[in-house]
Amino acid sequence: MSNIYDYSVLNPQGEEVSLDQFKGKVFMVVNTATGCGFTPQYKDIEAIYEKYHDAGFEVLDIPCNQFAGQTPGTDEEIHEFCALHYNTQFPQMKKSDVNGENELALYTYLKSQKGFEGFGKGAKALAMSVMLKKFDKDYKNNPTIKWNFTKFIVDREGNVVKRFEPTEDMKKVEECVASLLQS
Repeated sequence: MSNIYDYSVLNPQGEEVSLDQFKGKVFMVVNTATGCGFTPQYKDIEAIYEKYHDAGFEVLDIPCNQFAGQTPGTDEEIHEFCALHYNTQFPQMKKSDVNGENELALYTYLKSQKGFEGFGKGAKALAMSVMLKKFDKDYKNNPTIKWNFTKFIVDREGNVVKRFEPTEDMKKVEECVASLLQS
């Protein structure tokens, strides 16, 4: 497959959702979790979605249970949690793997376009580095998704322009989205 619009994912009902529907839009693909220290980012993602949706911004929320089992519920339970606690209005997809032999083809593509560039600086970044060294001593040198709430931003032409690790300040994520919507 040659571009992001060639991919599709499944919604919670098991129906195929083609990324072709996002042509001409800026969108974020994010692997989420309901029981993670980064789960409050749902609030920030929803705020960005509400602020920029009418300007052509979409969110593709893909719950994932691969990181310390932090998304144990069914697709329906995940949706109920997010709607109740964060009033999320963007669509959620079927819970899926983002790494390994059962990973979504979309994630294979995303990782090929934007590899891991580090966690940045600060206490959360240091904590993530220490934790990951226990699982993968070579984590800095491979493109795998490291944890929940890794975000990929795609521009209106379908280019994966930025990968934000969960430790990144959500203000930077919003700045990236806003700049792409203005260009």
